[in-house]
Amino acid sequence: MVVSMERWKGKVAVVTGASAGIGAAIAEALVNAGLQVIGIARSKERVQALAKTLENKPGKLYAVQADIRAVSILVNNAGIVRGTNLTDGNTKMWKEVLDTNVLGLCVATRQAVKSMRDNNIDGHIIHINSIAGHKVPTFPGVNVYAASKYAVTALTETLRQELNFVKSKIKITSISPGGTKTDIIQAADIVLTKELEDFLKSNPTILKPEDIADAVLYVLATPPHVQ
Repeated sequence: MVVSMERWKGKVAVVTGASAGIGAAIAEALVNAGLQVIGIARSKERVQALAKTLENKPGKLYAVQADIRAVSILVNNAGIVRGTNLTDGNTKMWKEVLDTNVLGLCVATRQAVKSMRDNNIDGHIIHINSIAGHKVPTFPGVNVYAASKYAVTALTETLRQELNFVKSKIKITSISPGGTKTDIIQAADIVLTKELEDFLKSNPTILKPEDIADAVLYVLATPPHVQ
C-alpha cells in the first residue's frame, strides 16, 4: 500500500491495546513508516517482544511509557468483550467493558489533546471503533460491547465539534471494522456454537489486523485540511 507518511516521520504515536491483534499490526505499520511508537497494553511483555522484532525498522516501538515527547498521533485501539447480557448480566463485566472501551478512550483522548495543544501540534486522533457501533450484531453475549461502541461513535462526533468550536486543526477519525481475526472473542470466554465458529474460521470477508493497519495509514496520509 503506497501512502504518503513523510510528515509523520520521527513523530511520536501512542497506540493503546498494542500487544496483539489490531493494535500490534497498527504499531508495526507505524514503526515501518518511521514513527516513534509508544505501545500501551496490559501485557507489557508482549509489546516488548514485538518491539524486539522491529529493532531494525525505520521507526521504533517502546513498550514502556517513560519520557514521552509531544504526541502527534493517538490510536485508541484498546477494547474488550465480556460474555454477558442485559437481562441477568454481571455488573463487574459491564463495568470492565465500559471502563476500557469508553472511559479509557476518553482519558487517553483528553491527555493527547492536551499534549498536542500545549506543543502546538496539529495531530491526529484515531478511534478504532466497530461495525457494532453502528448496527447491533445478532450475536449473543456481547450486548454491552455494542453499547460501548455506539458511545465511541457519539464521542467521535462530540470531539470533532469541540475541536471545531475552538478552531483546532487536530483531526479526528473513527474506523469501524467488521469481523476481524483477533483473539478478542476467545479472551472473553464466550461459548461459540459450532456453526458460528465454522463461519468465523471460513468466512472470506473476515478482516485481518493488517487491513485495519492499512486503513490507519490511509487516514494519516490524507492532507492536513481533510477532516
